Amino acid sequence: MDKTRSQPTEEAMSLLKAAREVRENAYAPYSKFKVGAAVRGASGVIYRGVNVENVAYPEGTCAEAGAIAAMIAAGETELIEVAVIADSPTPVPPCGGCRQKLAEFGRAETPVTLATTDGDRLETTIGDLLPGRFDMSHMDKA
Repeated sequence: MDKTRSQPTEEAMSLLKAAREVRENAYAPYSKFKVGAAVRGASGVIYRGVNVENVAYPEGTCAEAGAIAAMIAAGETELIEVAVIADSPTPVPPCGGCRQKLAEFGRAETPVTLATTDGDRLETTIGDLLPGRFDMSHMDKA
């Protein structure tokens, strides 16, 4: 994964802006760690998600999962770009479960921008986040 400060594309900036804005709506009363995510569907529409904590910690929802759920609820099944932002010292990567969820709906070369609220960015891809991903080819029976 490459850390970069180069100027992102206009599309990437709009996705980061959406993730930054929705982050404020995160429900994180326990950890106080708000995360915002945005995915761009193949149609070009941006879908947003936030982390939603629960007093029973395993029952929470990650921001990436929320954005994917919004995309699926709208009838799309392919994402072409991802942005995740948090108030942290370094860009925060998706958890293992969210990496698999992103891989379900995006291609290995799908760009992913991880960012901090201070402006640090890490540009990567779904394939770099989840090498050796489990996919439908593993379900094929010979």
